[in-house]
Amino acid sequence: MSISKVALRRKPLSNGKKESLVLEFTPPILDKDTLCRVHKKHLGIYIWAKPKTEEERDYNDEMLSKAEAIRSHWVQSIINEDYGFLDKTKMKGDFLEYYRNLALAKRENSKWWGSYQHFEKFIHGHCTFEQMDVYIAKRFAEYLMTATSVRRPGVPMHTNTRASYFSTFRAVLKRAYRDRLLKENINDYLDKIEYVETKREYLTLEELKRLDATPCDIPVLRRAAIFSCFTGLRVSDIMQLEWKHIVKAPDGGWCMQIRTEKTETEATLPISEEALSYCGKRKKEGKVFEDFARGMLNAPLKRWLKRAGITKHITFHCFRHTFATLQLAMGTDLYTVSKMLTHRFISTTQIYADIMDNEKRKSANAISLK
Repeated sequence: MSISKVALRRKPLSNGKKESLVLEFTPPILDKDTLCRVHKKHLGIYIWAKPKTEEERDYNDEMLSKAEAIRSHWVQSIINEDYGFLDKTKMKGDFLEYYRNLALAKRENSKWWGSYQHFEKFIHGHCTFEQMDVYIAKRFAEYLMTATSVRRPGVPMHTNTRASYFSTFRAVLKRAYRDRLLKENINDYLDKIEYVETKREYLTLEELKRLDATPCDIPVLRRAAIFSCFTGLRVSDIMQLEWKHIVKAPDGGWCMQIRTEKTETEATLPISEEALSYCGKRKKEGKVFEDFARGMLNAPLKRWLKRAGITKHITFHCFRHTFATLQLAMGTDLYTVSKMLTHRFISTTQIYADIMDNEKRKSANAISLK
């Protein structure tokens, strides 16, 4: 895509007496007011088609000078805004490859790869940084709202999956702008795809004890799951946890020094001796839950839960919910639970408090003499 040329054109009016002055863009530009590509822009300036008097000719000269000044302003604006101080060679780089490399680096986080796959399909396998703009970004959001699953063609995606994929896409745009590969911060012009509230399933303490006592076909899956219930760690953080991250705290206990995958938050989190026992025999280096993989989170996890007699729809992420709800049920304050979950906002943690309030209401209504 080359820089737009801006020409000043005259458009005759129906009465034949006057002409309208119009700017013509080749190729078309993005109108930030309408977020549509435009070929022409009417200036609202009119001149005499065939000036007959000195006064009409002077008027035309004045209006044409104003129109030329506006045209020059547009040319300068396009040069500054579209190209500014960016490296033109980098602008011709492959945005899709950039997206793919980021997704591969976060391959353990399935939403990154899923988001990339959908964008690759939407853009038909080709997109440079120069081509990436607000128009394409908004079109991608529209595409996601009707797209079906890549892995299961024809199966609609959940609204929260669409929201998660678009959120990831926006993270890529933010990174590319920060790396001076995009000409503008496209996110300024985008709206989020809103998440919908879903029921947060979790295990009761009795169910957790039963699951712990139930044999699992894959021992590392069992250890990682119970460890998540003890610590509230996300699956992505458990997969990245290394022995060097688990260190002695000043008080003599153990803690984890981690950088969370999702929020990129630096945190030091205490862990109990019982939680540490699920890590296995300590090694000098390497992953704590070696060989733990996302492929274990579907059928193997379901088989284990079924064997334990748990009929709730429990995913691995529900073990994080279990940690939060059990902590609050045991009297841990909301602020502490929020810090343990590495939430940026306590309002996020408040959802678990609301769950516990509902459980208390059920408990209050459980006793009845009627």
